[in-house]
Amino acid sequence: MSNTISFDNTEIAFSGMSNADLNRAYWLFKVININFLVKIGPPITTAAIKIGLPITPIIRATIFKQFCGGESISDCAKTITQLGKYNIGTILDYSVEGESTEQAFNATCEETIATIKRAKGDATIPFSVFKVTGLARFGLLEKLDAKEELSFEEKKEFERVKDRVRRICQTAYDLNVRVFIDAEESWIQQTIDDLSMDMMRLFNKEKVIVYNTFQFYRHDRLQAMKEFDAQLKSEGVLLGVKLVRGAYMEKERKRAAENNYPSPIQADKKSSDVDYDLGLAYCVEHIDRIAICAGTHNENSSKYLIDLMAKNNIAANDERIYFSQLLGMSDNLSYNLVNAGYNVAKYVPYGPVKSVLPYLFRRAQENTAIAGQMGRELSLILKEKKRRANV
Repeated sequence: MSNTISFDNTEIAFSGMSNADLNRAYWLFKVININFLVKIGPPITTAAIKIGLPITPIIRATIFKQFCGGESISDCAKTITQLGKYNIGTILDYSVEGESTEQAFNATCEETIATIKRAKGDATIPFSVFKVTGLARFGLLEKLDAKEELSFEEKKEFERVKDRVRRICQTAYDLNVRVFIDAEESWIQQTIDDLSMDMMRLFNKEKVIVYNTFQFYRHDRLQAMKEFDAQLKSEGVLLGVKLVRGAYMEKERKRAAENNYPSPIQADKKSSDVDYDLGLAYCVEHIDRIAICAGTHNENSSKYLIDLMAKNNIAANDERIYFSQLLGMSDNLSYNLVNAGYNVAKYVPYGPVKSVLPYLFRRAQENTAIAGQMGRELSLILKEKKRRANV
């Protein structure tokens, strides 16, 4: 069945882009493809903003426009409509990172709830999402994962974190909007897993509302997902799984080396790919109690999931299975999948330009770390430019 989809069809892949959009993407990916520029870009940009150079409009017109929906939920309306025109869903992702105050955590909680309210009853926004580090101090999560004794104040602080997570998931449940809890660094992930399981126990009894994210570039996550499922199954609770490869590989390896513990990262990319596909197979095999979102830019895994669905007689548009990619990337997957009738949603990050910069820099640096990804994006864009020139 996967043979009926060609991820090389650039006419479909870039049907949502004007010639100007295509040219912007071409130059942007050319720059991202140069590792040196990506490495020196963040410190230069940060310094330029600090001394007041008018660099924000340049960022807004280039990298921000490619990978973000806008600075606010209302700013994202054009992107939501544009994607919706092609039956691609939007996942509004408030991408402000690195905050550390209670005021900021409360603001992020309210903003996440606002995305859920915006999604209510709107088929073009099938999911909401949040990061626990958007609601909690990183150091607190580290202490919890390390099983260190919390002070009285820290215990109260964690109660406030749990309350924020609960409020978000309760709103999602009340408004019938599915919500992803993103995965993060391995040394805070157990606390995030525990919070996710607690929320599933509360809200996933009749249908899947809350999804936990499993990063398969870690060698222990396939087993962790199966244990998660076994525990919830024994309690009569449904499981929501977002499967991704992962976003913190270099940081993880560096910390493991510095602190002299075994790296949680797979030995090589092939091992990640094998576990990811085993994760897909496990979820599809147990689709009666698991709903999934395959967050992937990998063509082979996308084709593998299509084949699994066909073998198990699962309809392309079955609500329990979604494919997802990031806005501004892998349109050859998103548009060709949805054209063949599969459920697809794009992550649409948003937030004030300066606040979203850490996310954008991380995204660019991750992309250079993915061998061949940028070359693939560029070759498809070039192919479409040539096709249009000859029409």
